[in-house]
Amino acid sequence: MTGFCPPFTTTWRLYKRVPAPKFPTGLPSARLPSMFNSCIHHLCLLTFNPMQKLADSQLYIPNSFAHIKLLPCFPPSNYACIQRYFSKSGRPRSGAYRKRVNRRLRLARKPVLDVAQFNKAVSQLPARFTADDLQNVLVLENDAFVCLELFNWASKQHRFEHSVTTFHKTIQKLGIAGMIEEMYDVVDQLLTRPHFGSEALYNTIIYYYTKARKLSRAVTVFKHMKKVESSDCMPSIKTYNFLFAAFLARGRNTYINHMYMGSMECLFKQMINDRIEPDIFSLNAMIHGYVLSNHVNDALRIFHQMGVVYTTVPDALTYDHLIYGLCAQSRTNNASELFNDMREKGFDASGKTYNSLVNALALVGEVDKALKYLWEMTVSRKSVDFITYKTILDEFCRKGRAVEALNLLKEFKEKRLVDEVAYKKLVIILKDDLGVRRNCSYIS
Repeated sequence: MTGFCPPFTTTWRLYKRVPAPKFPTGLPSARLPSMFNSCIHHLCLLTFNPMQKLADSQLYIPNSFAHIKLLPCFPPSNYACIQRYFSKSGRPRSGAYRKRVNRRLRLARKPVLDVAQFNKAVSQLPARFTADDLQNVLVLENDAFVCLELFNWASKQHRFEHSVTTFHKTIQKLGIAGMIEEMYDVVDQLLTRPHFGSEALYNTIIYYYTKARKLSRAVTVFKHMKKVESSDCMPSIKTYNFLFAAFLARGRNTYINHMYMGSMECLFKQMINDRIEPDIFSLNAMIHGYVLSNHVNDALRIFHQMGVVYTTVPDALTYDHLIYGLCAQSRTNNASELFNDMREKGFDASGKTYNSLVNALALVGEVDKALKYLWEMTVSRKSVDFITYKTILDEFCRKGRAVEALNLLKEFKEKRLVDEVAYKKLVIILKDDLGVRRNCSYIS
C-alpha cells in the first residue's frame, strides 16, 4: 500500500482514533493542520507489516518541518484499526481492482497448446498443401486452439495463401469454443485484405461478435462489408437481423433503448436504401425497439405499413409487442382492439400479453373486464403471475368491493390457481395494506 494517502475525511477519522502526536509548544495554530496531514502522509508511506517501525525511536518530518519530532505515541491497541483500514478485505472492491482480477482470471483460463495434437495435424498435410488441404484438416480437428495455431503456422509457409474457406472454418471453430479474443487477430488479418471474403464469412464474424456482446467490433465488420465492392460481400437481410438483435439485447432500461433506437433507425434506413426487403424478424425488431424505448406510435406506424408498404404481414409476436406497449401507456382501448383483431386472425395470445392486458384494465378501473380476461387465461392454461393476482385484488378493494376480493381469493385457492405461499402473501396484503381486517377474520 506504499504511496497511498487517505483523503482528509479518512485522515480525520484516523486522527480521532489515534492519540494526537506531541508537537512542541509555541507553534502557530494555523500550521497544525498541514503539519498533521504531512505526518499522516509519511506514516501511510510506511510498510505496516513490521510493526516495530511505528514504535522505533522517533519519526522525523522532512524539509520544512525538520525541526519537529514525533514522539512514539501510538499504543499497540491502535495498530489493528490502522491495519484494518489498509487491508483490502475490509473495504469494497474498486472497479480497477475488479478489472485487474478479471484480467488475471482470463489469462489463467487461456488454453494451452496440445503439442502432440498439433504435430499430428501437421503430419496430415501433404508436402505442398493447398488451402483445400488445410480446410479438410481444420474440419476434422476438434481443438479450437490447435486450429488457430495451425492457421498461423500455415500463414508462415512459403507460397501459401489462405482462402475464404480456411478463414471461415478457423473463425467458426474459435467462435464455437468462445475464444473471441483469439479471434481478433484472425479477423484483423481478414480485414486488411481488400476485395476478399464472402457474405457467409462476414455474417459468421458478426454473429459471434454480437453473441459475445462486442457490438462495436460487429459494426466495424459491417462497415467493411459496405466498403467492399464485390457483390458477394454485401450485407444481406441476415446481417441486418444479427445487428438488430444485438441492439435490442443491450438492456431493458428505457433510456438505454432510446439511445440505441437511433442507431437501429439508421440501420433500417440503410437496409431500405439498399433495396433489401425487410422480413418479419426485422419489422418485429423495429416494433420491439420502439416499444422498449416508449415510442409506441412509431411502432404502430410500422404495424400499419405491414402488408401495404412491405409484403410481410403481422404475426402473433407483432401483436404481443404492440399490446404490451399500449398497456404500458394505459391505452387500454387500443390494446383491446388489437387483442380482438389478433384473435379474429387466429393468433394465440401469450401469457405476457394476457398479464399486461389484465393489469392495465384493472389499473384504469375496468376490473370486471380484467377479471373476464383472467378467467380466459386460466381456461387456456396461460401462466398468471403473482403481480396480476395482486393488482386485480387490490383494485377490487380500492373500489370498495373488498368482500368480492376475499371471495375471489378463496376461489383462486379452491381452483388451485395459487399455491399456499402465494395465498398467504395475498391474505397478508388484503389484511394489512388494504385495511379490510374486519372482513378477513374468517380466512384461514
